[in-house]
Amino acid sequence: MTIELGMLVPHTPRMCHEDQAPKFLNEIIEGMHQTARVIEDVKPDVIVMISCHWLSSFQHFVDATPEHKGVLTAFECPELISDVRYRYPGDEDLSTQLVEAGIEAGLPIVKVNDPTYVWDYGTVVPLRYLVPNGDIPVIDLSVTWAASLEETYVWGQQIGKVLRESDKRVIFASSGALSHNLVRGPEAMPSLSEQALDRQFIDYLQQSDLSSAWNMLPQYAKNAGVESGGRHLAMLLGVLEGNHKSDYYGYGQSSGSGNVIMTFEPQHAKLHPHPSHTVEAK
Repeated sequence: MTIELGMLVPHTPRMCHEDQAPKFLNEIIEGMHQTARVIEDVKPDVIVMISCHWLSSFQHFVDATPEHKGVLTAFECPELISDVRYRYPGDEDLSTQLVEAGIEAGLPIVKVNDPTYVWDYGTVVPLRYLVPNGDIPVIDLSVTWAASLEETYVWGQQIGKVLRESDKRVIFASSGALSHNLVRGPEAMPSLSEQALDRQFIDYLQQSDLSSAWNMLPQYAKNAGVESGGRHLAMLLGVLEGNHKSDYYGYGQSSGSGNVIMTFEPQHAKLHPHPSHTVEAK
């Protein structure tokens, strides 16, 4: 098999509880519901996700726990995310393969198998929309601050190689924002220049011009304050290869950050079609 779908998804905490979400998140939330239906079409065996809020200092962590179960209160925003229960199966075998491939490539990869480890909200929030029944195994990956964009990209390449050689149907999801110079005021949009950079990066992704997206990333990450320094995007670009049919499902703000929902189907994939739109500044 191969990677059936790549995804770039948001995790803004104000969307954790849909019935409490502000109206300016409607486009993002609707996009998440649409992508959830795409996942239903794919029927994946496992979702591999990198989260910008699993922050590791030096090693790249792979969560190989056979069952992910816990109660999340987000230390950054307990007034928004408190006492949120989650339960998802894991995939220890595939996690181990990822760890071994990374180590063989000379990267500092560490396997985590700890039922007491509690997931971060960058993992839990999007999964509440994308896999609401908790019935698809999940492998969680950290964002590593000591790793450069180049190292993270190489790690993504190794992940992509393992996933393409697997006999499982896999979705790779990158959970994080684009521009991310946060300000007070949840309804605040990114600056006009940050929105322009976001649009250019999205345009490269929509054109399946992954080379230009990668070449743009270092300066874009610096100038727009991209979340996690752009590491979640570097990993996504490393995992993806070849031409993809990209679908755009929404763009919206959250305290000055720019959040996008996109999927990337390899050319071999034959999913049900979904309309693609052009991102516009708001």
